[in-house]
Amino acid sequence: MTDIAAGTTASGRPDDRIPSVLRFTTEIVAWVATPWALADRSWLLAVASVVLLIGLPTVFATPGDKANVLVPVPGWVTVLLVLLQLAAAVVFSWLAWPAWAAVPVTVLAAATCVTERRRWRWLWGNVV
Repeated sequence: MTDIAAGTTASGRPDDRIPSVLRFTTEIVAWVATPWALADRSWLLAVASVVLLIGLPTVFATPGDKANVLVPVPGWVTVLLVLLQLAAAVVFSWLAWPAWAAVPVTVLAAATCVTERRRWRWLWGNVV
């Protein structure tokens, strides 16, 4: 249940329906742009980048932020994992693609940072 006025769920977790769309879109860009940029250097590095970008947030999560947590970590670790995804999306989109494609990715990552602030504050206070 969500308290629309407060912007939180019954558990006190911020309602992040809109931020999660932006976050997931940016993650997809990171999953595509990173190996794309690294493939010329090493296909092994390109594959490893995807495994890390998808695998780390899948394995490590903050209890209460995800339904299924394999390895519980403090909230600040989850925040850092999101920042890793955002940085990868921006940096590697500029390395892999022309400016007309990289600029929207940069704007998307900036919008994600803005919309994630409430969740990040909640996560930062969430200790395992």
